[in-house]
Amino acid sequence: MSVENIRLLRIRDVTARVCMSKPTIYLKIKAGDFPKPITIGPKAVAWVESEVNAWLLQRMNER
Repeated sequence: MSVENIRLLRIRDVTARVCMSKPTIYLKIKAGDFPKPITIGPKAVAWVESEVNAWLLQRMNER
């Protein structure tokens, strides 16, 4: 994958996409059950969209 194809999601986008609250997302990250964000600035993080989508697809396949 090239850098041009990578899309980043901020926390508000992630919470909307996965229908979970910010605290729940961070609890799942701590438990190893959600993709970790990347640091994009001193006080800013973002998630790789493809990793969040893969997590959602995995959940769909587990039902």
